[in-house]
Amino acid sequence: MKRILSIASLFLCLFLNVKAQNKNPNLDKVVAVVGNSIILLSDLNQQYAIYLNQGNPADTRAKCYFLQQMLIQKLLKQQAEIDSIVVEESQVDDELDRKMRYQVQRMGGQERLEQFLQKSLLQYKDEMRPDVKEGLIAQKMQAKITENASITPLEVKKYFDSYPKDSLPDIGAEVEVGEIVLQPKLTKAEKQKYYDKLEALRLRVKSGEDFGFLAKTYSEDPGSASEGGDYGFIDRQTMVKEFTAWAFKLKAGEMSPVFETEYGYHIVQVIERRGEQAHVRHILIRPQNTPQSLDRTKLKADSIYQDIIGKKLPFATAASLYSDNKDTQYNGGMMLYADNQTARTTFMPVEKLDPAVFVVIDTMKVGSISQPIKFSDPQSGKEGYKIFFLKSKIPPHKASLEQDYPKFKEQAEAEKKSKIISEWFEKRRETTYIKVDSEFATCDELKMWLTKDKDSK
Repeated sequence: MKRILSIASLFLCLFLNVKAQNKNPNLDKVVAVVGNSIILLSDLNQQYAIYLNQGNPADTRAKCYFLQQMLIQKLLKQQAEIDSIVVEESQVDDELDRKMRYQVQRMGGQERLEQFLQKSLLQYKDEMRPDVKEGLIAQKMQAKITENASITPLEVKKYFDSYPKDSLPDIGAEVEVGEIVLQPKLTKAEKQKYYDKLEALRLRVKSGEDFGFLAKTYSEDPGSASEGGDYGFIDRQTMVKEFTAWAFKLKAGEMSPVFETEYGYHIVQVIERRGEQAHVRHILIRPQNTPQSLDRTKLKADSIYQDIIGKKLPFATAASLYSDNKDTQYNGGMMLYADNQTARTTFMPVEKLDPAVFVVIDTMKVGSISQPIKFSDPQSGKEGYKIFFLKSKIPPHKASLEQDYPKFKEQAEAEKKSKIISEWFEKRRETTYIKVDSEFATCDELKMWLTKDKDSK
C-alpha cells in the first residue's frame, strides 16, 4: 500500500509540475510535494520578496527556511484534515487583518505596500486568504500535538542551569508601553463632497461613459486603478462585508449605488458571475481629514488625558472605551511585541520600538502618561493623536532566573514542544510521500526532507 501511494504521489508531482510549467515555466515550478499537496516556486518567491521589503538583507538561504516552514505547514494541514480540525472564518478574517496591519506598518503605509504588490490591499487579502487559513489550521494541529507539553518550575530551573554561567545572555533594555489611538471622525457634512464626487462618476457611467476609463482616471485605489478598477473574481469570504454584500447582490452588468467601507466610498460593477464567485471592478474615493476633524480629535484626546491623570478613568478602561487601535484596544491598551507573536508578550526591546514612540517614552518616568501626541497613521497616512503610558522599564542586565523567569520558561517550553513535534514529524515522514526539488539540495534545513525523498525512490 505504501509503495502504491508513493507511485501515485509521484505521478501527481509530475502532472502538476508539467501543468504549472506550461502555465509559467519561470514562476510556477513545483518545488515540493507533500502527500497530495504542492508548493509552487511563485509562492516561495512571494514570501522572499516580502522578507526583502521588510528591510532584511538579501540572503537566498532564507528561501530554505521558508520552504521548510511550508513543508511543515502542509504536513500539519493534512493531519488536521484527518483529525477534522477546522478554523472559523472569523478567525481567518482577524488574522488577515492583523497581518495586513503589520505589513502596512513595516512598509510605511498602505499606498507603499500596494505599490510594491502592484495590487490593492483587498486583492492581496483575497490571494492570501487560503494560505492564512491553512496556517491557522496547521497552528491548531500543532497545538493539539503539544497540548500536554506543560512545563514545571523545576524543569525551567533545570533548563536555566544548563547554561554555563559565563554564557548567560545579555538582556537589553525592555519596556511595556500602552497607547490610546484617536483617529479623526468626519461628520456627514464633511464627507458629503467625497460622496458627491463618486455619485457624479456613477451617473457618468450610467450615461454611457466607460467604467474602466473612469476608474483609471479617478479611483484612489492604487492597487486596482491602473487595471480599470478590476479585482478579478472574488468569493463571499474575502472582502469587507459592505463590499461583499453589493458584489453578490448585483447581477452581471449591474452597478451599485455609492456605499461606504472602512477604506472610503465605493461603487462596484459586476462583470460576470460564476456560482459563488463574482468578477467585479470598483472605483474608490478616500475621504480626507479636515482641520476641523483634527481639532475635534485633539479636544477629545485632551479630555481623556485629563480624566486619566485626574484618576477619574484608569488607562486600560480609557483604551477599551476610546482607542481606535483594534490590536490593543482590549488589551488594556498595551502594545504587543510584534516579533514574538506566539508569546504575546508586552515586553518590547527598546531597539524594536517605532522611533516615533521611543522619542516620546524616552524621557517619561515609569507609571506616567504622555500628553496627546500628533501622529501619522502608516496605513492611511491620515493624522490623529496618541496618548502613551509607560508601564515598566527594565534596564540592560545579565540574564537571571529571578528577573527573566518568563523568558526561560518560554524557551524551556518551546524546547520541549520542539522535541515532541520533531518526534511526530519523524513518524509522519515515514508514511507520507515527500518530494523536494533538487535545486534545494544544499539547504541544511531541508536535509531531513531530502533524505526522505531519497529513501522513497
